[in-house]
Amino acid sequence: MYKEDEYLMLSGLQHFAYCRRQWALIHIEQQWAENERTVDGNLFHAVAHDNDRIEKRGDLLITRGLHIKSAQLGMSGICDVVEFHKSDNGISLSSYEGYWKPYPVEYKKGKPKTNDADELQLCGQAICLEEMLLCQIPSGSLFYGESRRRQNVEFTEQLRERVYDMAKEMHDLWNKGYTPKVKPQKGCNACSLKEICIPKLGRVKTIEDYIEKSLLRE
Repeated sequence: MYKEDEYLMLSGLQHFAYCRRQWALIHIEQQWAENERTVDGNLFHAVAHDNDRIEKRGDLLITRGLHIKSAQLGMSGICDVVEFHKSDNGISLSSYEGYWKPYPVEYKKGKPKTNDADELQLCGQAICLEEMLLCQIPSGSLFYGESRRRQNVEFTEQLRERVYDMAKEMHDLWNKGYTPKVKPQKGCNACSLKEICIPKLGRVKTIEDYIEKSLLRE
């Protein structure tokens, strides 16, 4: 169990799964840079995070911008959308009759990724909701703006274990104040932190080698 002053940002799960160095630069070193992708992504999330919007459509209740937290993960954050479906196997909600089953939905601007970073972030949201609402949430959805379709995600034991393992690793790095070394990968060119991270450093043995090669290219 973590204390609230030890909580990390839940959204960091997606950063961490994608690149541990990117996560550390953003969350430990507090460095950030915008590019076209990040700006578009922020705009795409603007409506989803409007917490003044609560809709009820028959047996469906839709909440936006719901604040969540977990003492077990030591994390807190905001859900884009949490749907509550009327169900006899659900939970009771203040101001609403009957029982409701929570179902988290995370909005992503682009298309499904080749890794499971988005699935891990969504599973982290479900773990927070389960702890807060004292219930079980077997699945949720990722909504991708490019395809305009939902992708169902089953919160398996294996996925949950990975979330807990990553959360522990994140806390360990945070407490040490350690930023992992560069590990160049395919996605580096699209990263908004490329000029801060300098992934090319991972391909040279020393800073002197990097400077020398840069001077030779000029």
